[in-house]
Formats: sequence, structure tokens, C-alpha cells
Amino acid sequence: MKKKRSGQINSITLAAALVALSSLLSRFLGVIRDRILAGQFGAGEALDIYYAAFRVPDLIFNLVVLGALSAGFIPVFTTLLKKDEEEKKEAWKLASNVLNFLSLSILGLSILGIIFANPLVKIIAPGFSSEAQLLTAKLTRVMFLSPLFLGISGVLGGILQSTKRFLVYSIAPMAYNLGIIFGALYLSRWFGIYGLAWGVVIGAFLHAAIQLPAVFSLGFRWSLILDYRDLNTRKIGKMMIPRTLSLAVSQVGLLFTTVIASMLPSGSLAIFNFANNLASFPVGIFGVSFAIAAFPSFSENAFNSEVLLKKFSTTMRQIMFFVIPATVFIITLRAQIIRVVLGTGAFDWNDTVQTMNALGLFSASLVAQAAAPLLVRVFYARHNSKTPLYIGALSVLVNLILSWFLGKKMGVTGLAIAASISSALNFVLLWLFLYVEIPIFNAFPIFISALKYSAAALLAGVAIQISKVAVWPYIDMTRFYGVFVQLSVSFVAGTLIYAFICKMLGSEEMDSFISALKSRWRFKSVSVDDQGEARGN
Repeated sequence: MKKKRSGQINSITLAAALVALSSLLSRFLGVIRDRILAGQFGAGEALDIYYAAFRVPDLIFNLVVLGALSAGFIPVFTTLLKKDEEEKKEAWKLASNVLNFLSLSILGLSILGIIFANPLVKIIAPGFSSEAQLLTAKLTRVMFLSPLFLGISGVLGGILQSTKRFLVYSIAPMAYNLGIIFGALYLSRWFGIYGLAWGVVIGAFLHAAIQLPAVFSLGFRWSLILDYRDLNTRKIGKMMIPRTLSLAVSQVGLLFTTVIASMLPSGSLAIFNFANNLASFPVGIFGVSFAIAAFPSFSENAFNSEVLLKKFSTTMRQIMFFVIPATVFIITLRAQIIRVVLGTGAFDWNDTVQTMNALGLFSASLVAQAAAPLLVRVFYARHNSKTPLYIGALSVLVNLILSWFLGKKMGVTGLAIAASISSALNFVLLWLFLYVEIPIFNAFPIFISALKYSAAALLAGVAIQISKVAVWPYIDMTRFYGVFVQLSVSFVAGTLIYAFICKMLGSEEMDSFISALKSRWRFKSVSVDDQGEARGN
């Protein structure tokens, strides 16, 4: 087990399987978290305040940390690690230098956020009452303690990704959710809604702490370095500017959504977040997991276009293999999913209907949402962070315009429509510009695979609908167990039909993924290439 914990994972499929499994467990904890929040507070003002307070600290983390790591740190750090021992020492110095600069930047911004929490809240939640704004500002001050821990964790996670140690990295989000669950279950009993804010801080601390031993085992030792003249640090700084601007554009979109939702009926922001979290379930498990796993390999082969595109094509087809049926499953089973996940306590039927409508619309763009992280990382690996910036800016602008008009007319449903349209636009433009970036790009294999998965998924959707009707007379749909049984039977039926049709159509991705999982956990030495063909060493 120690070997599995610390060993490298060189296959994208294996790494993605590990990250996806851990992401599944983390998302499951997220589902439990949302169920607890929905049951205790319902989709009302309390959760609107909680989500609004979370927005600005989360913005700080996304801009400062993700901008540096996703666009610059991993490619540069990976390049240094591939060289001789002297260059590897430079890699560790770079890690300390980046960690120190990021920590100071986050600390300074967090202090400013704590000081100016009141005017910030008035900007992002103008529709709240003065009492609600005051409470939101107090929660925001508490949550501003979390970006520093998440920033440290981000650098540690970047090191683990660069060295292809994905196990501990992928476990960290579970610790984060456990902290929030602890705050919701226990701290909220004594501190009310403040307990939720302290749960976020505890989760952020655990997110960093769980990665420290693994990073130290690789040879990292922190040192007090603040060298702004370091060439590698400057290179990361230049690369992160477009990425940070891209994230800033995206975060502006989220802030704008918060502003509009604060003007809608009480509970609108909570419903938007509940629906978005459920729709993001397959995106996080498959889209983000494969993108994270593929990024180091993309960086190693960034300017070997033939190898890069082969890895991209394989990975994209694997993402679609999972996300296309997930789209159909969520749309056909959204009522059952919401009642099983959120239908408890203060979360009533009206909340269910509104969340169900928003979830269906979010799900319409799941393929686009899941594919975008992988497409973006192709550009980042080739040190091109400007193209995703321009495309992201245009997509967010469309989202802002649509959210303003549709949100005022249709409420949360309008916000969901705007988000889906902008996600689809972002995907299409990234795809088109990939042809410009790498002219030899051949999308035909991906297109054919997508047609196969779509046909299988549609038939699986028919099986789900039939199963829902078939079990209806034999269960009590007014009870939790009745809804759960209907959901489970329909899900299993749809999964079996999807697997059967894919097998009949000759899907390589299903066999590849299963073979990769089997080979990874054998105790003998086995290597699996990215096509999934096992061979003994």
C-alpha cells in the first residue's frame, strides 16, 4: 500500500481512473454535505447568505492560486524535473519561491477582504436586506481564513501532479468536504450559520495538511526564498497573467450571477448552487479528473504534435464515453436524484421543482463543460494561455447578457439557460481554435465515438423511462425508500443497456478503462498504455 501511495502513475487512463474514483468519493461527500445543508436550512435566506459569503474568498483563491498553477507552475516545474540533478534542485527552489509569493499575496488580499467585507457584500448581494448583508459580511470575514490554506495546498498539489503522484492529491478534496460537513453537523449546533463558515476553514486546513507528508517524501523542504529575479518564477508570472485574467472573467460571471440571484425570491441562490453542484458531479469525476491526469503528459509532449494529439484524442473519447450517458441519466432521473439527495427536512416540494428545472438545463451542456478543461490544458501545455482567455471572455460576456435578461424574466431557470449556452459556446470556440493551434488535428475518431455513445445513451434513456413506469405500482413514491428504489432500478437498467450497446458497437474505451483498472491493482508488475492494452514487464 505504501508503494501504491507514493508510486508514479504514468498512464493517463490509470491516473484518471484513480483521480475519478477519489473524485467520486469526494463528490459523494459533497452530496451528503448538500443534503445536510438542504435539510437543516432549506432553500432559503440562510443558505443564500452562506453561498454569497463564500463567493469573494473563493474568487481570491481562484485568481491567485489557480492562475499560477494551472497555466505556469506545472509545465515549468515538470520541465525542470526532467533534467539533471542540478536542475531538480532548481525545481525545489522554484516550489518554495512560488509558495512564498503566493502565500504573501493571498495573505495581503485576505486582510484587505476582511477590512472591506461590508462594501464588498453590498456589491455582490445588493438584493439582500441590510441585516442579511451584515451577516454575510461577518461570514465572509471568517471564510477569508481559508484561501491561505488552499493556496498552500494548491502548490503542494501542483508538485504531486507534476511528479504524477495522484493518490494523495485526489484524496485532499475529501478532507475539505469532511471539514464542511463537520461544520454543518456539529459546529452549527453551537454557532448557528457561523459553524458553516468555520467548517470551510477547517476543510481548507485539512486540504493542505493531508498533502504535506507526500510532498516531503519526494524531497521537498521549504526554504525562505523571495527571489523575484528568478527566471523560472518570472516565466510563471508571465504565463499566469492571461490565465488569471481568464479566471477573473469567469469569476466576474459567478459574481454577476450572485448579484442577480440576490434580487430574485429568497432561496434562488441556494437553488442555483444545488442544481449546479449536482450537474457538476460527472464533470468533476470525468472531465476534470482526465484533464488533471493528462496535463503532465501534455506538458512533456507539448511540441510533439503527433504524440500530443494522440493522447488528446484518446482522453477526449474516454471523457465522452462517460459524460454523454451521464447527461441522459441526469435529465431522465433528475426528479428522483433531487428527492433522494436533497429531499429532507426543510427542503420542500417547491424547492424540488425549481431545482429540477435548473438541473435539467445545466445538464444540457454537460459534454461541453466536461470537455473544456481538457481542451484548455492543450493550450496551456503549449504555453498558450491567451487563446483560452479571449474565448473565455467572450463566453462570459454572453453569459452576463443572457443572465441579465433571462434571469429577470425566468428566475433561476433563466440563469441556468444562460450558463448552458455560454458553456456550449466556450467549447465550440476552443475546439475550432485547436485546429488553428495544431493544423494536423483530426477530430474524426472523436466524432465517430461520440455518435456511438449518443446512440447507446439514448437507448439507455428509453430503458430508464420504461423502468420508472414498471416499478411505479409496486413502491410507495411518497417515501424515501420508494424514490430510492425507483432511482436505483432505473439507473441499473440504463447502465446495463448502455454497456451492452457500446459492446455491440465495438467501443474500445469501455474495454480500455476496465483493463486499466484491473491491471493497476494487481500486485505483480503490469504496465498499461493509453490504449488500454495490458502487457507484462
